[in-house]
Amino acid sequence: MATDMRPHPPRRRWTTVLTAERPRPEGIRSRPNAWWLAVGTVCFGAFMGQLDASIVTLTYGSLGAEFHASLAAVEWVSLAYLLALVALLVPAGRLADAHGRKLLYLYGFAVFTLASAACGLAPSLAALVAFRVVQAAGAAMMQANSVALVTTSAPQERMRSALGVQAAAQALGLALGPTVGGALVSTLGWRWVFWVNVPVGVVALVGGHYLLPRTRARTRVARFDWAGLGLLAAATTAALMGVSAASGAAVPGWAVALLFVVAAGAGRAFVRRQRAAAEPLLDLALLRLRTVAFGLVGALSGYLVLFGPLVLVPVVLTARGASELTAGLVLTALPAGFALAATGGDRLLPRGLPDRGRCLAGAGVFTAATAALSAVPPTAAWLAPVLALTGLGLGTFTPANNAMIMGAIPARASGTGGGLVNMTRGLGTALGVALVTLALHLAGGDTGPAGARWAAVVLVAASVVAVASAWLSPRGEVGVSRR
Repeated sequence: MATDMRPHPPRRRWTTVLTAERPRPEGIRSRPNAWWLAVGTVCFGAFMGQLDASIVTLTYGSLGAEFHASLAAVEWVSLAYLLALVALLVPAGRLADAHGRKLLYLYGFAVFTLASAACGLAPSLAALVAFRVVQAAGAAMMQANSVALVTTSAPQERMRSALGVQAAAQALGLALGPTVGGALVSTLGWRWVFWVNVPVGVVALVGGHYLLPRTRARTRVARFDWAGLGLLAAATTAALMGVSAASGAAVPGWAVALLFVVAAGAGRAFVRRQRAAAEPLLDLALLRLRTVAFGLVGALSGYLVLFGPLVLVPVVLTARGASELTAGLVLTALPAGFALAATGGDRLLPRGLPDRGRCLAGAGVFTAATAALSAVPPTAAWLAPVLALTGLGLGTFTPANNAMIMGAIPARASGTGGGLVNMTRGLGTALGVALVTLALHLAGGDTGPAGARWAAVVLVAASVVAVASAWLSPRGEVGVSRR
C-alpha cells in the first residue's frame, strides 16, 4: 500500500492566527481605489468615537434616576472614559507600530464593541464606569491607529483629502450625537445609547478584515516601557482632573494645586524616563521636529475651539428661554461647517496652496469667528452663522494641520504619531469644556452676555495660539520622510 510521503504544510499555531495581520484579498488590493476603501473603513471608528463622546451626556438624567446617584457621581461615566483614553493613546500607538496597525485597530474595535454591549447591561453605576474604562481602552487602540492607517494607505498627494474625509466623519458623529442620543433615551432608554455601537462594530470588524492593508514598516519593541506608561497616565490624569476641579467644582484650592503639582512632577519624570529608557514609550526626537511640535499645539488649540462652544451655546441659549432642541439645532451649524470644509475645501482653495497656507487661512477664519462670538448678541439668529463660520475655519485647518504632522513623522512611527495627535485632541476637548465652564464660573455664573463674552475670550486666545503655531511651522512642503 503506497504511502503519501509528501510533507504536509505546517499548521498555523493559534497564537499566530491571533497575532498575524491577514492580507487583503487580491481583488481588493489591486483596485485603483483600494486606499479609499481603507479610509472609508477607518471612518467607521472616527464616526463612532465622536458619536460616543457626544451621545453619553444625554444619559445623565436617566442614569441618576435609575441608580439614585448625584450628578457628580454620574459625570464619572464620561470622565473615566476620557481619562483612560488620553492616557492610553500613545502606548496603543507604540504597540501598533511594533505589532501591526491593522491588528491593533481590529482588536480595538472588538474590545470597544464588547464593552459597549457590557455597558448596556451594567447592573450598577460602578459597573458602568468600569466598563467605560474598558471601552476607552478599545477606543484608544482604534484612535491611535486611525490617522496612521489613513496616512499609510493614501497616496502622498491625496493625504490631505483622506484626512479631511476622516475629520468629516468625526464631525458627523459629533453633530448627530445629541440628536441620536436624545431620540434613543426618550424612546428606548439609556441602555440603547451603548447598544447602538454593537451592530456598527460588527460591520466595521468585517470590513476592516477585508479592506485594511497590512503594516509594511514596523518598529520592533523587545521590552514595553511600563514605567513610562504609569508616569504618562499619572501626568495626564492629574492634569485633566485639576482642570476639571478648577472649573467651578466644590474642591478645596489646595487639592487643585496638588493635582497640578502631581501632573508637573509626573510629566517631568516621564520625560526623564523617556530619555534614559533603552526602548522608550515615546521617541522624544519626534517632538524636536518643529513641524510636529507646532502642529500638536495647533491640534490642541483647534479642538479646544471646537468643543468650547458645545458647552457655551446650550447654557447661554437655554438661560434665555430657548428649548434644548433649539440649542441642539443651532449647535449643529458648527460640525456641519466643519464637515463641509473638510470634504470640499480642496475644491475651493488653490491647488498649489501648501498645508501651512491652508492652516493659516483656516485659523484666520475661526479666529475672526470667535472674535465675533464675543460681540454678537447671544441669540439663535446670531450664533448659528458665527458657529458655521467657526466650523468652516476648523474644517480647513484640521486636515492640513494633521497632514503636516503625519508627513513629518517616519512611516515606521505612524502609530505613535497618530497617538500623539489624538492625545492632544483629547486634551483640547477637555480644556475646551473645562475652560469655558471656568470662564462662566469666574463671571459669577453669569450665563448672559457678560459670561458669554468671558468664555469667548478663552476661545479667541486659543484661536490666536493656533494662528501662531501655523505661522511658526517651517515653510514649504513636508513629507520628505514618506517620499
